[in-house]
Amino acid sequence: MSCGCKTSGDSAHSCGPKKTANGCENVNTCGNSYKLSVFDWLSNINNPAPNRCDFVEVRFKNDRKSFYKNVNNIPLHIGSVITVESSPGHDVGVVSLTGELVKIQMKKKKFSEESALKIYRQANQKDLEVWQEARKKEEGVKLEARKIAQRLGLEMKVTDVEYQGDSSKVTFYYTADNRVDFRQLIKDYAGAFRTKIDMKQIGFRQEAAKVGGIGSCGRELCCSTWLTDFRSVNTNVARYQQLSINPQKLAGQCGKLKCCLNYELDSYLDALSNFPSSSTTLETEKGKAFCIKIDVFKKKMWFAYVEHSIAWYDFDIDLVKKLISKNKRGEKTLPLEDLKQPDTPSQSIDLIQENNVDRFEKKNRNNRNRNNQNKPNNSQNQSQGQAQPQGQRKNRPERQEKPNRPEKSENPNANSGNQQRQPKPQQQQKAPVEKVKAEANPDAEKAQQSNPNKKKFKKKYPPKKDKNA
Repeated sequence: MSCGCKTSGDSAHSCGPKKTANGCENVNTCGNSYKLSVFDWLSNINNPAPNRCDFVEVRFKNDRKSFYKNVNNIPLHIGSVITVESSPGHDVGVVSLTGELVKIQMKKKKFSEESALKIYRQANQKDLEVWQEARKKEEGVKLEARKIAQRLGLEMKVTDVEYQGDSSKVTFYYTADNRVDFRQLIKDYAGAFRTKIDMKQIGFRQEAAKVGGIGSCGRELCCSTWLTDFRSVNTNVARYQQLSINPQKLAGQCGKLKCCLNYELDSYLDALSNFPSSSTTLETEKGKAFCIKIDVFKKKMWFAYVEHSIAWYDFDIDLVKKLISKNKRGEKTLPLEDLKQPDTPSQSIDLIQENNVDRFEKKNRNNRNRNNQNKPNNSQNQSQGQAQPQGQRKNRPERQEKPNRPEKSENPNANSGNQQRQPKPQQQQKAPVEKVKAEANPDAEKAQQSNPNKKKFKKKYPPKKDKNA
């Protein structure tokens, strides 16, 4: 039998050998891995039998839950698949909470004990087979239902479809801005699906909670994981937190303002209670100045002149309060640029050295320094042959003008015998080497004299063969 670990209420997953009489061993990762889960912090406390709670919380597809009474005293645990009472027929669900914590949940959701239905039995193999077959048909039924609604021209969106455990009823969850006429729609649905039809309208936030998704923070949506009540969110919440009124950034998956805007609202309101009003104006000698921006974390306020609002000046709230009290006495304050104090740059200490590229190579630095000391310092030898520094370059004598070159004659061969280039000193050093090469190969010297313009190529000799090999 399955423990019903999947979020969709499917029982295809099985815990296998981990399934015991006391429930799944991985209750925190298996039995509680569903939407809007509740942690049972009283699970290890054994209450006396007379005071034991007879009510059990049962979850169905997605976030639908209800409370049922265990009239037959069936031993149940988190993850048990049970058959419960419904109208008409019966439904199949998974136990999500047992024990004394169920009473607290019932009181929180204002659920009356008199209206609670009863539990029939633990689901047998036949109940599970019918339940799984009904779950497989839901996706196809949802697509067909959307086509029928579109053919009738109804302005609605079928969000989710849920079959009852015995396939005797199907519930369609839809969203719509206006009222929808279902008279013809229900007839078409009953003729197409051959079962009892139930229509339930939900809001856009409830739609996001059923479908689920990933928010802009990178985590699962709060409404589909733990958030049960939806508080109203308006644009004033964003203004208190100094956020830009950008619908694309402030809206969630449901198209409404994000619920997380209310999380830090109380902290901001507490901090803003010490600030002067954002509509404060200061009377200065240069003119009126109004507040443009408030920084809650730095406890500063930015002011600018009415006539020249480009330049902003930031002041601490203590100084702003003094200036306001001075204006109340009828005195004008100094200009804003005179009141502005120079900012003292705060030196930040990088304790974890995030900006240091070599922070992972500290262990090998001592070995590197030792190796560098043993190596010959080639940079000093090269610096001796380099030019002098800039301070000594100024004392250099000016360069002498080069003599004019003689004009070339019309006959280039006329002075060829007289004009012989003098060999460079480097060539003179190489002269003895060239003589040795000439003595070794006299034929190459004769060919060079016959054709002086011919390029010199280094002759490649083949490797000598070893006769003994």
